[in-house]
Amino acid sequence: MSLDSGSAIGFGAAGSTAAKDVTTASFRQDVVTESMTQPVLVDFWAPWCGPCKQLGPVIEKVVAATEGKVKLVKMNIDEHPQIAGQLGIQSIPAVIAFQKGQPVDGFVGALPETQIKGFIERLVGPLGDPLQALMDEAEAAESEGDAETAMAIYAEVLASDETHAGALAALAKLQLAAGEIEQAKAVLSMATGAAATDPAIVAMRAAVDLAEQSASLGDLPDLQRKVDAAPDDHQARFDLAVALNGKDKRVEAVDALIAILQREQGWNDDAARKQLLQFFEAWGPMDKASVAGRRKLSGLLFR
Repeated sequence: MSLDSGSAIGFGAAGSTAAKDVTTASFRQDVVTESMTQPVLVDFWAPWCGPCKQLGPVIEKVVAATEGKVKLVKMNIDEHPQIAGQLGIQSIPAVIAFQKGQPVDGFVGALPETQIKGFIERLVGPLGDPLQALMDEAEAAESEGDAETAMAIYAEVLASDETHAGALAALAKLQLAAGEIEQAKAVLSMATGAAATDPAIVAMRAAVDLAEQSASLGDLPDLQRKVDAAPDDHQARFDLAVALNGKDKRVEAVDALIAILQREQGWNDDAARKQLLQFFEAWGPMDKASVAGRRKLSGLLFR
């Protein structure tokens, strides 16, 4: 067994993972015997140990990702000091990995999630991300035109992580494509905390805003006739641009707004330029229409 102070994992007394409390009396059954069929991680902790509590959620999350390949137990060294003493543990948090009835590795101190994952992977091999696997499956269904299956899978992801930004954005996108604007808005409202500022969520909010704008503008042919009849009617051309975007005619939408800027850059408090920026936000920075549109906008503003 190696004890390496440079690599450490630990977990605290509290946590949602089914980490069983073991005692001196139950140690042989719960750890030694259990480790004959799967690795068992024994967390040696104490109620007064701040780092133990800090590391708790992290190790529990990584162990949960093994989907049962690793068992997690904990031992309070204040109540049961004998085993820790026999293993030579002098500081906590400390974790000892048992395999085939023997201690095979150990770590003392605090580690970030990536290093904890690396330690466990040395015991059981690479750990997959079950949610990412579901996301990949949903995206594959979506690319095949099976929106119903994709939506069901995204909902499954959200059942495990209700603020998963990628799943929320993807589900809202599908609902928006189906014309369900209110449902898309309801899904996006679930993005709280860090998810609220995720680029995918921000982009979808912009897309929903644009969809609401275009829904109130009328048919494209009518808007086009208004522009043809009065080329200097900037409001008509602006409305046409928004409506074009609503029909996913992105290049044409950009060109309509550029035409306004060519005629009168400051029109309506710079509305055309601001609308272009909203388009780029909704489409994403690497979208072909965004890249081409930014090039046209820069060429116009900085010529």
